[in-house]
Amino acid sequence: MPRSALYPVITAGCLLLSCAAGWSNVLLLVAGRVIPSWAMSAALLLVSLVLMGVTAVRRRSEDERKTGRRVALPLFLRGLAVVVAVLGSVFGVLGDVGAEYHVLHPTGPHGCRAVVRETSFLLVGGGDVYAVGRTGIAWRPAGSWRVDDAYRPIAKGTYELEWGPESGTLELRGSTTDPVMDGVHGVDCD
Repeated sequence: MPRSALYPVITAGCLLLSCAAGWSNVLLLVAGRVIPSWAMSAALLLVSLVLMGVTAVRRRSEDERKTGRRVALPLFLRGLAVVVAVLGSVFGVLGDVGAEYHVLHPTGPHGCRAVVRETSFLLVGGGDVYAVGRTGIAWRPAGSWRVDDAYRPIAKGTYELEWGPESGTLELRGSTTDPVMDGVHGVDCD
């Protein structure tokens, strides 16, 4: 299969992954840095748009329309997928305004890491804890909490992370005026 025939397939794959990432809670940890789902979605969308442009230029130069080659996704579906990916990324960015990501220490068994996303808006705060294994991917939050008066327990250092032989426990404590609701969470990378 010639390399030019792979462009439409790779484009379709990146576009579909961009749609899925933009509307999910997946999180990626690379070299100690957290990459949220909306950023992955935007990067994959950019790659797919560049490949669409490369494919269009190659098609014009090789006049593929006369040879009858087919694309992996019809034009309407590509356009729809681009819109879905853009909306997922935009809503993700808007949902992440004011969010802070923290990679907690120490590292647990088998390289398991606890990653926290803390948010606050007006008088309400909250957060999610993710269990990130060796792959660097967390598919969904392991737990969530709410806090009164936009208190951020991780940023304030009012938490405790303990690891056992197989998993860990994250315990969040608020202040007397800003209690944490649902403040104990298991962190398990299996």
